[in-house]
Parts: sequence; C-alpha cells; structure tokens
Amino acid sequence: MAKPIHILLVEDNEGDVVLAMEALGEGKLLNSIDVARNGEEALNFLYKKESFAHVETPDLILLDINLPRIDGKEVLNTIKTDEALRTIPVIMLTTSALQKDIIDAYYHHANCYITKPAELDKFIMVVQKIENFWLSIVKLPKHYE
Repeated sequence: MAKPIHILLVEDNEGDVVLAMEALGEGKLLNSIDVARNGEEALNFLYKKESFAHVETPDLILLDINLPRIDGKEVLNTIKTDEALRTIPVIMLTTSALQKDIIDAYYHHANCYITKPAELDKFIMVVQKIENFWLSIVKLPKHYE
C-alpha cells in the first residue's frame, strides 16, 4: 500500500478550510491533511515545537498569504531559506491577485501561485486540480525524520 501524502494546509478562513478538506477528501488518492490556522502555528508545526513535537514533516504545503500573527510571505521565506525545509513544495493559495504578492511569492521560491476563486464550486475544482497535479503527476521529495 502506498504511503499517504501528507499535506499541511495553512489557512485562517474556516470556510476555506472546510472546502479544501472536502475537495481533498473527494480525491481518490491517499493523503493526510493537517491544518495550521496562522503563520506562527505553521512554523511551530514545521519545526515540531510545542504540541507538534511528533508530527510528520509534510510533503506539500498549501499556504495562504494573509494570515494572523506571521503572514504567509514570512512563512514562505522561512521555509525556503531553511536547509531542512526548502525542498517541500509550497503552493500559495490565496485571495490576493496583486502583482506585488505574486512577484514576492515567486521571489521567495514559491512553487506556484494560485488565486482562490470566490465561487464555491470553482474553489473546490481548483483544490482538486492541485491535488491531481501535485499528488498524482509530480514526484515529491521524501523527507526523512
């Protein structure tokens, strides 16, 4: 049996969390999903601090930009400048369509940038397409604990 793909969803909007979980749950691929609801929690998860001491390093991160405590840009920069974390693909999944945000994300080595559609059915379709591409077509690096 194939090892599940471990996804870290970093999102503060509860509605988007529910929709993303639903969309990823409808996929036919094996995956496990953890949710961090702000940038500080995401970094604690990735560095296995506090209550996250025994979590598995994610294979893929879906990261919002506009987060409380530590914003997504800073989380992305921290991930991509850390030797132990930088190979984890980070997909920016955000409502922002600002060119500055897009350029900043790629400058800090985001693997792709996707603007969340406002319509529910389109949002679910986008998440399912992310899953289809990143989990069935792309080869993800293995992170050894």
